[in-house]
Amino acid sequence: MADQNTPDIVYTKVDEAPELASASFLPVIRTFAAAADVSVGTRDISLAGRIIAAFPENLTEAQRQTDDLAVLGELVKTREANVIKLPNISASVPQLVAALKELQSQGYDLPDYPENPTTDGETTIRARFDAIKGSAVNPVLREGNSDRRAAVAVKKYAMANPHSMGVWSPDSKTHVATMGADDFRANETSVTLTAAQAGAARIEHESKDGTITVLKDAVNFPAGTVVDATYMSAKALSAFLTEQIEATKAEGVLFSIHLKATMMKVSDPIIFGHAVKAFLKPVFDKYGGELDAVGVNPNSGLGALLDLVKSAPKADEILAEIDALMTTRPPLYMVNSDKGITNLHVPSDVIIDASIPALIRAGGKGWGPDGKEHDTNCVIPDSSYAVVYDEAIKDCKANGALDPSTAGTVQNVGLMAQKAEEYGSHPTTFEIPADGVVRMIAANGDVLHEHTVEAGDIWRSASTRQAPIEDWVQLAIDRQAIEGCEAIFWLDEARAHDAELIKYVKPLLEAKGVSDKFRILSPAEATRVSFDTIRAGKTSIAITGNVLRDYLTDLFPILELGTSAKMLSIVKLMNGGGMFETGAGGSAPKHVQQLVEQNHLRWDSLGEFCALGESLKFLAEVKGNAKAKVLGHAVDVATQGILDNDKSPGRKVGQPDNRASHYYFALYWAQALAEQTDDANMAAHFAPIAKALAENETAILAELTADAGKPADTGGYYHTDPAKTASVMKPSPTLNKIIG
Repeated sequence: MADQNTPDIVYTKVDEAPELASASFLPVIRTFAAAADVSVGTRDISLAGRIIAAFPENLTEAQRQTDDLAVLGELVKTREANVIKLPNISASVPQLVAALKELQSQGYDLPDYPENPTTDGETTIRARFDAIKGSAVNPVLREGNSDRRAAVAVKKYAMANPHSMGVWSPDSKTHVATMGADDFRANETSVTLTAAQAGAARIEHESKDGTITVLKDAVNFPAGTVVDATYMSAKALSAFLTEQIEATKAEGVLFSIHLKATMMKVSDPIIFGHAVKAFLKPVFDKYGGELDAVGVNPNSGLGALLDLVKSAPKADEILAEIDALMTTRPPLYMVNSDKGITNLHVPSDVIIDASIPALIRAGGKGWGPDGKEHDTNCVIPDSSYAVVYDEAIKDCKANGALDPSTAGTVQNVGLMAQKAEEYGSHPTTFEIPADGVVRMIAANGDVLHEHTVEAGDIWRSASTRQAPIEDWVQLAIDRQAIEGCEAIFWLDEARAHDAELIKYVKPLLEAKGVSDKFRILSPAEATRVSFDTIRAGKTSIAITGNVLRDYLTDLFPILELGTSAKMLSIVKLMNGGGMFETGAGGSAPKHVQQLVEQNHLRWDSLGEFCALGESLKFLAEVKGNAKAKVLGHAVDVATQGILDNDKSPGRKVGQPDNRASHYYFALYWAQALAEQTDDANMAAHFAPIAKALAENETAILAELTADAGKPADTGGYYHTDPAKTASVMKPSPTLNKIIG
């Protein structure tokens, strides 16, 4: 049971643009919700908040924070859970270090991040930090599977007001390059545990001299769990990257690498480091000792390398060598051409599920160092899901860009409950220290997996439990019954993991008598079929594992809607509660930069609007609160009003921004509540609020934009000052007086 003091709705405190927007929007939510006796509280799952909570012994009483992530982790296991989850930072090491430095500058006595721990104390500190970085939040909170789709109002608006799409040429040189051999996909093995094998498994490494090292002990699995293991060859990876650098130069296109160094917090930074070393191989070969001496870690990226090299005795010589080498390498895909930030600068700057769809939307073009768009070699080392992007690009070359005005939609039912298939974001991924064999051994002594590995190889394991699989299949059945449309399980019978899932899926569909309503296709086939479906203006449901869920719920929304931030994302928690996610936050850093420089926040809170409506309607159903139901349906009307009247934030200074959008949402919400006939008391309560908001439109908008174009001070980036942020995000005295 939830604590009796738990608010009716928990609204998460996060990072960057979504958190800035909360300073403006949350007061509106609380004021309106109070009229229905609905309490709205917050829990801090921001990167800064997680760091603070991890080191209470170092801090003053005033600085300490509870471990809100742990609190929410328990809440989502209860029937009473009702959580609105905004996108949070899944921190790479550079982001973690930057947040830590900011907190230290604000007077928080926190230890430094030990990049290479040498003592037991540093090892312990490193372990506490490692629990914070990467996709630390989602595995804790996602105690249910995912139902993601475009809200009807959002889809209709996107079709009536199609976003810009780049022009695709059949002659485009843009393509996907992937290993296809000796990678995670090729080396994967998978088993479903019997009752005898259930319990505490261990992972061990036996070197060639017979020394056995336990990499991970007591990994507990219940019977029926699908357990996978695989590895990527470091030698094969390095050879592949070298080959692609040369091929890219010969083709005359941009070189780019696309990973997810946040979610895949162990494996992908290592792969990224291999790319940095491959691109700068002559420099590493010549100055390896000097680079090691100043603490260079290629996994942290080219940006950190260039900063550290400045302190080397041969700094000028090394930097000159790097500059000279760059003239002989293929041009790099750029994160920011104006500032010289390349694809290789920071591992978390180019996140595959956002970067590849944006490139496809742009007609296959990426920005080069010259500030112009060029065709691109999209390097995705592991071949597990590279084929999805490869097929998408091939489809666009053959058929042209997708037309948002006529395109159908791809919904998603994603298997993610209880850390399902969270590759690389858990402590069962290792960089192998020496040649030998890695084994996973079951509680009864059975060898579940065995791989012959070499030093530097990346070995990892993942698991998917039976209960989440069964819940996922049922969720897919329920959604298909509602939609009555094409529904595809994106599973490849030739892949070890997928073959084990298919053994669950087919009998479950047969038992429900719905086998004829579903297809099971490999990701390559499913991509082709889904593009054909949406080009015909129809709907498809993609039923996928966790990683593909993450990728597809960016790919198709970015093409259909122009953004993935406007998706309706419902997590039906397995114990009866609900979590309502508000979309992706990949563009949030650029939004913060614009606010700080120009006092303009272009973050679109449409995802928050959609989640709020669903949360209120869920609350009404669970707790029998009729007023909450009225509030929830009025949210839908207000959301439609934002779209119909084009009140979403503009991109440029001088246009209405996020704060103006919140004002109009409050106006339309109040008007909908004043005009509804289901609850006379609610109508009477909101009528004067609606009247005051409407009559003061000119004054409110003038106050909201009075400081447009001027710098804004929120007191920090990762850890903002609440008073300063409120001053920036609530600049209208008139609106503040009406809302309260």
